Amino acid sequence: MITVVLLILSVITGVFLGKHFGKKEKLAKNLLVLSAGFLITICLNEVFPQVYASEAGSSLGIFVIAGVLLQMILEALTKGFEHGHFHHHNEHNILPVALMVGLFIHAFIEGIPLANEEEHLSPYLLGIVFHNLPISFILGAFLFNRKNESKTSPYPSLLIVALFALASPMGMLLGNYFNPDLQPYFLAIVGGIFLHISSVIIFESNKNHNIDWVKIGLVIIGVSLALIMHLFHHHPVAGHSH
Repeated sequence: MITVVLLILSVITGVFLGKHFGKKEKLAKNLLVLSAGFLITICLNEVFPQVYASEAGSSLGIFVIAGVLLQMILEALTKGFEHGHFHHHNEHNILPVALMVGLFIHAFIEGIPLANEEEHLSPYLLGIVFHNLPISFILGAFLFNRKNESKTSPYPSLLIVALFALASPMGMLLGNYFNPDLQPYFLAIVGGIFLHISSVIIFESNKNHNIDWVKIGLVIIGVSLALIMHLFHHHPVAGHSH
């Protein structure tokens, strides 16, 4: 229940902030970069070690690549929402249905490995929550700040938000019916998705190829937050360890 609440709250919070602060494009970009640093660290420090420590570890590289390719296909539907590219588009070239399908599949697949997570606040879960916030921010900004929003019904936008918020919990529910031995395979796919999204955000070319110290600083902060969480997770404070 805690997992489901956190997943849904991360989307609702992000959409709320996007609706009210979505016109501040720089804020959205900064949130994305911060989350990318966090996400790639979770991917390399938590997801991949767990994947390759499994019995099938040596053969799971192809599933990581499959995750990368899957995310590239999904971006044909979302038009790079995950990277903060919403400002290049409008409602005429990002169909709400395509956006809804792309984001739903993305979040649904991320939720499947949660079915076999033994901890309530696992690093993997927190990685998804941290990842959801900026994407939901951008989603809220796009859906509720369009020029014609005041002339249209809000219900389609609310439906998209609801489906995105419920996608990961639904994936987790489905994951309960899978053989637990498949966990490393799903984690490998999600690891590929995380790796692609975070690396694209971090390594996108800066204007005129100048050094962007703010971007570097935000990545370092995101990485640091994930490393601190990693240390507390694997080396609990004395008195709290089992």
